[in-house]
Parts: sequence; C-alpha cells; structure tokens
Amino acid sequence: MIAALQSGLYSLLAADTALTDLLADSPGIYDHVPHDAMTPYVAIGDTIVNDWDTDDSRGLDAEATLHVWSEYRGRFEAKQIQDAIYNALHRTDQLTVAGASVIDVFQTYADTELDPDGLTRHGVQRITITLEAEDG
Repeated sequence: MIAALQSGLYSLLAADTALTDLLADSPGIYDHVPHDAMTPYVAIGDTIVNDWDTDDSRGLDAEATLHVWSEYRGRFEAKQIQDAIYNALHRTDQLTVAGASVIDVFQTYADTELDPDGLTRHGVQRITITLEAEDG
C-alpha cells in the first residue's frame, strides 16, 4: 500500500493545475530531484507508517512529508505552493490508492525556513493519510 500511496499522491498533485502552474518545470513534482531541476519544485519525501488494523481489516496511517524548494527572495512563493498543496490534499476525496480505500486525508504540519545556503526557502508539509486495504 505504501508504494501505491506514493503513486496516488504523485498523480493527484501532478494533475492539479493550480499547483503545477506555480512550479518551474511541468509537472515539477519529484521523487528523486534531478541535479538540473529548476526551482520552485516539490519533492515527495519520506513516509512514516503506523498500523491501523482492526479485528477484521488491514489498514495503515501514513504521514507523508512533502518538500517545497524555492529561490524566491522571501517566503511568499513557497507559501503559495504550500497553499496549493493544502488545497489539493486536505480532506480530499480525489486521492486514489491502488488496493486501498482512502479513509481520510489531512494536513498536520506546515513550515517554511531559510536553507543553510542563505538563498533557498524550504517548505515542509506533513499529510496524514488513513488507508484500509480493499481485501480486508
């Protein structure tokens, strides 16, 4: 379910024109960021997974981390992209995960900070997704 979740997140974000219109490359969403990627872009980061099984079904709570990278002078661009991610994911009923039913999707955390290079803004968002396996 975890790999299928990443695929589902990527597909939903890449199809969201309100988000992709803000990014430098199309779609500007990466699992592995190419060395020549132009900012701004979004990187899908690590996912922490916790058991959400019941007596009669298998499930999981996953906390996916999304990273926004921007070289805009100030926080506005990174926050604008974070808003678009929030609008695409928070409480969505559009996330599809192969082999699972999506129970809930919500943002639990967002922050922006200046990267140690002194130029790049780094936004971090955590999205919690509760899934139940379709086979029970």
